[in-house]
Amino acid sequence: MIEQSRAWIEIDRAALQHNVQALQKRLPPGCVLMPAVKANAYGHGAVPIARECQKMGIGAFCVAALAEGIELRQHGIAGDILILGWTDPQQAALLHQYRLTQTVVTLAYARELNRQGKPIEVHIKIDTGMHRLGIHWKDLDEIAGVFHCENLRVAGAFTHLCADSMAKEQGRRFYQTAARLKERGYSPQKIHLLASDGLIDHPELGGDYARVGLALYGIGSPELQPVLSLKARVAQVRELSEGESAGYELQFTAQRPSRIAVLTIGYGDGLPRALSCGGGRALLHGRKAPVAGLVCMDQTMVDVTEIPQASQGDTAVVLGRWGDLKISAAEVARQAGTIPNEILSRLGQRLDRIVL
Repeated sequence: MIEQSRAWIEIDRAALQHNVQALQKRLPPGCVLMPAVKANAYGHGAVPIARECQKMGIGAFCVAALAEGIELRQHGIAGDILILGWTDPQQAALLHQYRLTQTVVTLAYARELNRQGKPIEVHIKIDTGMHRLGIHWKDLDEIAGVFHCENLRVAGAFTHLCADSMAKEQGRRFYQTAARLKERGYSPQKIHLLASDGLIDHPELGGDYARVGLALYGIGSPELQPVLSLKARVAQVRELSEGESAGYELQFTAQRPSRIAVLTIGYGDGLPRALSCGGGRALLHGRKAPVAGLVCMDQTMVDVTEIPQASQGDTAVVLGRWGDLKISAAEVARQAGTIPNEILSRLGQRLDRIVL
């Protein structure tokens, strides 16, 4: 498949396995990994990542949307799949059909879901300080009300840590809420509050699941290995005379006789336009080639004047390694003024994803 691709993503199975094992060593007693495969597994490919994780014995996943959960089921992914985001209650039949677990964030939402008459498994989102989604941790009556929805089976409760400085306090609030519910005779069964940062920095907070996203994909700790490489072809190499300009708005002007390689990737594939005009690099023949001019929707030009062997058909590394050189998602994020999560999750659907 690689030979036929204009641009593609390579998934390193060994790196993924390394990260799973490294993260499992950090798990508190009784806790298991629940990989976050939302946003197409942060651009890596939800189905191939989930398949590889399943081969490693992982049996729980979380996504953001109903369609993401259905896609996993349609491709044979078993085990628990938790939808972290909102689902229209009118689609309750699909939640039931595909055995998906839905997050409920208010009692009113739970009741509306309950009225659809379909038996559905749910987790209750408890707001312990992020103030985004969830029932306030002190509002025990509203939380308890979810347990009285006869068509909903409360299989879990969770919270989301919002900042390192708040983690311990959020943990205290969460466990206090769980204890008070238990005193009233309500048990959410599985409880969870750790995501990637929480597992790395505060594993002592415990829980039954660790919802790992970035860490699973090799970002956030030196002991982890990047799972993804992004590559593209050289479609053409052009010669420019000193003073000649190229690209949209002629934003690149050759300051000397120059060679420009046109790569078969652009912002339509998720390459940030902020990398234009030298803001980003690609790797060719073990050398760094700066972006020349504006990043286009489907192509990007790089200056290969110092790489005389660069030619049509070559492979360029946009994210990943070439020998001792590397371009990381964190580096690209800094260059683009954003975070690695955004760089990875915006990688486009037309990129082939190959597990190696």
